[in-house]
Amino acid sequence: MSDNGPPSKRANSKPQIASLAIDAMGGDNAPEAVLAGVDLSAERHPGAKFLLVGDQARILPMLDAYPRAKKSCLIRHADSFIPGDMKPTMALRMRDASMRLAIDAVAAGEVAGLVSAGNTGALMALAKILVKTLPEIDRPALGAIMPSARGDVVMLDLGANVACDSRNLVEFAIMGDAFARAVLGLPNPSIGLLNVGSEELKGDDRVRQAAEILRADAGINFYGFVEGHDITAGTVDVVVTDGFTGNVALKTGEGALKLMRGLLKQVFTSSIPARLGYLLARPALDRLREWMDPRRYNGAILLGLNGVVVKSHGGTDAMGFAHAVDVAMDMVTHGFTHQIREGVARLHTAELTGSTP
Repeated sequence: MSDNGPPSKRANSKPQIASLAIDAMGGDNAPEAVLAGVDLSAERHPGAKFLLVGDQARILPMLDAYPRAKKSCLIRHADSFIPGDMKPTMALRMRDASMRLAIDAVAAGEVAGLVSAGNTGALMALAKILVKTLPEIDRPALGAIMPSARGDVVMLDLGANVACDSRNLVEFAIMGDAFARAVLGLPNPSIGLLNVGSEELKGDDRVRQAAEILRADAGINFYGFVEGHDITAGTVDVVVTDGFTGNVALKTGEGALKLMRGLLKQVFTSSIPARLGYLLARPALDRLREWMDPRRYNGAILLGLNGVVVKSHGGTDAMGFAHAVDVAMDMVTHGFTHQIREGVARLHTAELTGSTP
């Protein structure tokens, strides 16, 4: 896929061999889109191994059309799958479902991570219970890569934790820093705390306390407070906030993008001169469409678990699913979990020595 937009910050280093479990039955277009996405990923990551979990009778004949995926995959049969509208409490009882068996493989250490386009609530609940949170982390956070004027930006938390204290925000910053290093390839990513203003006295006690701790951490490149407009401006590489604010900001951005697309369509279809103008502007609009293609940003990540868990959008196609696999692969091959452990250990050491506020 071509990309003529703002410069990407992604790593150019070639990843090492890794293994991932794939929920082959999760998502609106499964298993076809999943298999096609794995086929693309197998081309991008030679030597990688995938554990396809799903209905073997359906998957096996389809793999003939995807030779790269067939060569790099093992199949584990699952008798059922978790529907997209099933409540997490019900999903926890489905021990033979494809998502459950894929998560079991991560929890057992058979694979380093998993990708699923299935039920988000079920995936989060199962991952928290079975894969479990890292001992050093109080709460996992939901993060994602977003577009900005300067390239890719990491934002967390996007809804896993509605209410957070200062300690949670500091841990989110450490996880965001590790994610930006592993997936975006940034050696020293800048971290910003989302606030109602950039001045040091703005915000409530928990945000100000988190800022003091981050300023004292020599291992974190803390920029300071950022505001809503800084997200799309790319002022920092990682934007940290609580799940309530992050989810509102994310959906506001999605709504603004949808509005912009609708307005552009109205403008260029309003008259014959406008249609002619569209023809002249089409090359630039095509580039804009590529820059903002949601498939390039597919893959929400549950950060802070004792394993890699990536949630693909349920309605994505092969290219979008392959991107989610790319994110998981980068996290595994670049030592994401180890980097989190190092960051939290550094924080604990500072607390013991009394160097944090």
